[in-house]
Amino acid sequence: MRAKAMIGLWLAGLAVAQPVAANPGFAEVRAAWRPSDVIVLDRHGTPLQRVRQDKRALRLDWLRLADTSAPLRYALLLSEDRRFYQHSGVDWSGVAAAAWGNLWHSRTRGASTLTMQLAGLLDADLKAGSGGRSLWQKLGQTWSASALEKQWRKDEILEAYLNLVSFRGELVGLPAVSRALFGKWPQGLNRQESAIIVALLRGPNAGPERVAARACGILRDMALDTARQQRRPPPPDATLQRDCDRASIQTRQALARRLPVVDTQAQLASHFAQKLLQQQPQAAGSVLRSTLDAPLQRFASALLQRHLLALRQRNVQDGALLVLDNASGDILAWVGSSGALSAAANVDGVTALRQAGSTLKPFLYQLALQQHYLTAASLLDDSPLDLQTAAGLYAPQNYARDFKGPVSVRSALGASLNIPAVRTITMVGPTALRDRLYALGLHSLQQDGDYYGYSLALGAADVRLIELANAYRTLAQGGLYSPPRWTLAQPPATLQRQLDAASSFIVSDMLADRSARARTFGLESVLSTRYWSAVKTGTSKDMRDNWAIGYSRHYTVAVWVGNASGEPMWDVSGMHGAAPVWQGVMDWLQRGRPSLPPTPPAGVSQRRVRYAGGEEAMRQEYFLAGTERTLITGQPRGSAQPPGIVSPLGGSIYAVDPDVPPANQRLLLHARGVAAAQWWLDGRLLGRGERLPWFPWPGRHVLELRDGRGKVVERVRFEVRGAVAKPGTQRPARVG
Repeated sequence: MRAKAMIGLWLAGLAVAQPVAANPGFAEVRAAWRPSDVIVLDRHGTPLQRVRQDKRALRLDWLRLADTSAPLRYALLLSEDRRFYQHSGVDWSGVAAAAWGNLWHSRTRGASTLTMQLAGLLDADLKAGSGGRSLWQKLGQTWSASALEKQWRKDEILEAYLNLVSFRGELVGLPAVSRALFGKWPQGLNRQESAIIVALLRGPNAGPERVAARACGILRDMALDTARQQRRPPPPDATLQRDCDRASIQTRQALARRLPVVDTQAQLASHFAQKLLQQQPQAAGSVLRSTLDAPLQRFASALLQRHLLALRQRNVQDGALLVLDNASGDILAWVGSSGALSAAANVDGVTALRQAGSTLKPFLYQLALQQHYLTAASLLDDSPLDLQTAAGLYAPQNYARDFKGPVSVRSALGASLNIPAVRTITMVGPTALRDRLYALGLHSLQQDGDYYGYSLALGAADVRLIELANAYRTLAQGGLYSPPRWTLAQPPATLQRQLDAASSFIVSDMLADRSARARTFGLESVLSTRYWSAVKTGTSKDMRDNWAIGYSRHYTVAVWVGNASGEPMWDVSGMHGAAPVWQGVMDWLQRGRPSLPPTPPAGVSQRRVRYAGGEEAMRQEYFLAGTERTLITGQPRGSAQPPGIVSPLGGSIYAVDPDVPPANQRLLLHARGVAAAQWWLDGRLLGRGERLPWFPWPGRHVLELRDGRGKVVERVRFEVRGAVAKPGTQRPARVG
């Protein structure tokens, strides 16, 4: 009688209970679902990468009921709601059993149906507190469940429940728990796995032993119910116990580990996605269509890993790769690391600072050509060179440790000779080169040109792969610059002229000339392609960095190989480290697509040149208008350094020693290549002559070297520190 009274009270409460809010429709609930990730798609709509944004809960994409396994659905209904397809939201038989159990203080499964549980998930006011649901919450839950059954189909109720229910910790929804515990999608769950997952519903954060015991009970119920439906004897106890033992082992293993939750097929561009979301923050559940191409990304990543595996015996661990579309600037591929091969897989080699090596030389020669200091046919002296710098004597060496003598600019760039490059930067100046590189987007060059000095010609500065790649793309575009594009939603950037079109064309032609590379690399190498391409390699000091950056008419490909730790490689140059990957990616891109040589722009003419001294073979050569020559004679450029101040060096700091007699302390002012040299210090004539000794007076000074007509040849600033004049002494008079 008491049980009937309790049921009557329940029905009376149900009659007066009102829902907090009307139930939403199934389509509304599904449309409002948001995974905890931002999904980055490739340019064709293929998922590339998922990036976790919501740290409170881990949710994957909405799961259709048809994409769940039959054992999972069977275990769920058998354990949680056996009369799911018979009741209308409330299982009154279950209510009666629960009431009877409460009367006699016995333990029962409870009366909550899956529909009632879903009602609690949909309405925050019906959410159970730490002490469970109140009576009025239970009544509201019952009312909402009855309303849901009138509005939704049974399959919709099951589908929504499996997506919204929390299983363990932060895992929400069947896809998340299935991936986390078993590394598979729900359609592949077997009987044991299904039982373990369903066992978590009654105690999501229970210990392994309790979960295993519940899973064992579910497996027994499934086995017995199947036998009953098929009208055959129940399985032997030994069989049931064996299933329980297996489930117990699997439960402990599943709860002790944490497998990757997302699909490995959608983990192709982690470094790119992280950088993209730093630039364009997105809420969880957002979808971004990037400019990347998934097939190219997959191919480039696999090729880089295969090549690095072949170099493991040479202490090579890391690499990075970037592909740009020349016309649009679209980033087509971004491989930030070698993945599992690397001890620093999270370091993004595309944006990491690495020493540039010889990859800056094309921009040095472009600047010299544009300013008419040189032509592609000009001779440079590849012979021993010693330069005085603020840091001491600078004596650059070629990679091969030999000297070629007089070489043309074309050969010097193609063969990547160091000394001709240093002679060239003495003409254009480190500041001009640094400013040119900065204008091309190499913003990692934060210091002024004097900070880098002449070694900037050889790439003794840290740059980023993405910066270098886009600078080379600017050469490919005839000097037109725009920043890379990350998403298809971004409007195309306005092109800006940063380089002279005519000199850019000539530099590209030199980089494409396999004959010009022959002195160092031979006529046939991995840099030689069956289509038109221009490419430059680079190797930094102690073989810490390998580069290969080049372009066809349509694409720019940039590759870096080295170690993220900065540890040197063992006898690996750019030709062996980065260049094979560059060629492989470029070949893949150009398959079935022609890449013809560019047409000379206005301001470029061609002449047949001959070298009077036989330094190089006769050939056709490109010139800027007004610089044409057909006979190359005379001393190579750079064999004699330009007029200027040899000593003191700009930026130097000298110290006066108080313990040394002043007569023995003199700073030698040394000029080079100036007849009737005049020395002016701080605006006063100090003396004349190629060499002039001077007592180093404390302070900051401006020294000018002027020629016989008074024209300033060079101006330097330096400082003298140390002892000061004693009282009564006079400042030294000028000399000469």
